[in-house]
Amino acid sequence: MSDFTKLSLAIDGAVARIWLDQPEARNAFDDVVIAELTRAFTEAGAAAQVKAIVLGADGPAFCAGANLNWMRRMADYSRDENIADAGKLAAMLRTIAECPKPTIARVQGDVYAGGMGLVAACDMAVSVDSAWYCLSEVRIGLVPATISPYVLRAMGTRASQRYFLTAERFGAVEAYRIGFVHEVVGADALDAKVDELLKALTGASPAAVRACKQLVADVAGREIDDALIAKTVEGIADIRASDEGREGVQAFLQKRKPSWLAGASS
Repeated sequence: MSDFTKLSLAIDGAVARIWLDQPEARNAFDDVVIAELTRAFTEAGAAAQVKAIVLGADGPAFCAGANLNWMRRMADYSRDENIADAGKLAAMLRTIAECPKPTIARVQGDVYAGGMGLVAACDMAVSVDSAWYCLSEVRIGLVPATISPYVLRAMGTRASQRYFLTAERFGAVEAYRIGFVHEVVGADALDAKVDELLKALTGASPAAVRACKQLVADVAGREIDDALIAKTVEGIADIRASDEGREGVQAFLQKRKPSWLAGASS
C-alpha cells in the first residue's frame, strides 16, 4: 500500500476506502491532497479485487474546499501558474469521475466550494441530515469553474443557476431535492446506508458495472439519433457475448449464483 500524508487508502476485500483525514483543516485540499487523491483513486481503480470505492472524511466537515494557505500562495500566481494549478484539480476530478470502479461519497459533514466537486464526481452520494452545502466562490470573487461539469451533471442546470450565482448555503434535504445527493440519513445510519449500496455494487457483475458507468457517460445528453441507437445496440450485443454476460444469464436460467459470487457469503 502506498504511503499518503494527508489521506488514507485501505483495501478490505472488494471495497476500497479513501479517507480524508485532516479534520483540523476541515479536510480542505491543496496541491498535495489533489495529487494524493489522484493517486489513491488510480490505485483503487486498478486493484483487481476492488469492486467499489468509498470516499469519506473525518471530523465535522467533509471538505471545506481550498486550503487557506494554498489560497494565499495562489494569490500571487501568474496566469500560467494558475492554469497549471487548476489543471491538476481538473485532472483529479476527472480521475474520480472516470474511475472504472463505482464510487460512493460518504458525506458526514459540511461540503463547500471545491468539496462540492468531490461529491459530484462520485457516482453516488449519501449525506448526513446535518450537512450543509455551499458553492461559495462568488463571495470571494471567483467562479466554480473546474468543478462545474460535475456539479451541473449532479444537480442540473436550473439549480446550478441559483446556487452558483447566490452562494447560498443549503441543507441536506435541499441537496436531495435537487438531486445532488441520493440519500439523506441520520448520522447513526450513515454507514448502514453506505453498506446497502456496497452490497448492491459488490453483488453485481464487475464487468457490467464498469460498462454501465461508461454507458451513462456515452448516452447522457446526447441526441437520440441513428449513431446513438447503433452504439446502444452494439453495447448490449458486446456484453451478451462477453464471458461475464454469458455466465450471468446462464446462472440466472439455472437458478444458481454466478461465478463472481461463487464462494461469497449470501
